[in-house]
Amino acid sequence: MNKQVLEFKNVWKTYHMGDGLVNALAGLDLSLDEGSFTAVMGPSGSGKSTFLHVAGILDEPTMGVFRINGKETINLSMKEQARLRRNEIGFIFQRFNLLSQLTSLENVMLPMINKDLEKAKEILDKMGLEDKHHKRPTQLSGGELQRVAIARALINDPSIILADEPTGELDTANADSIMKILQDLNHNNGVSIVVVTHNPASASFADEIIHMSDGKIVNMDSK
Repeated sequence: MNKQVLEFKNVWKTYHMGDGLVNALAGLDLSLDEGSFTAVMGPSGSGKSTFLHVAGILDEPTMGVFRINGKETINLSMKEQARLRRNEIGFIFQRFNLLSQLTSLENVMLPMINKDLEKAKEILDKMGLEDKHHKRPTQLSGGELQRVAIARALINDPSIILADEPTGELDTANADSIMKILQDLNHNNGVSIVVVTHNPASASFADEIIHMSDGKIVNMDSK
């Protein structure tokens, strides 16, 4: 039996909107195996972002059970949740979220508890950024910025990477390059990947595509 890296069991997430309630997630049931590569698609308001926030332990379900690598997060303290998030999850964002005053190397090392300069350099080199260690974000192209962001996501050896529209700011060539990096990390290093995207071309790199609507999964396509 495959180990499940993410488990959602009847997960609801309800927000107060004015005088009413909105169910961003409405009884979501989903299990993703270790080493899987999954794309999540759907229109705005379908629940994709809320799904990612719960998966990244950035938000808690209103009802239901969520587990990451078998650990139920709602019973953990804030400190334990932060430790789990730091050790198990790498985040990649559409707008890169790099600190402009830091170099590429410094941005990559930011999440590290024990600062390991050589490890940070090695990961940047694997991203094809051998000559960009000391460049700041304003000196890098969009594709280079996202490679730095991927290196930062990998620095603590996460078991899963959660990517929120990682190609949304990139042209087609750079978008394909970034998705190939994620695909290689999945195939060669066994990192579980979840990508939220509006782009069918980016989604095509995944082994499974989940379609969401109204906080639920309405369709799943597997290769």
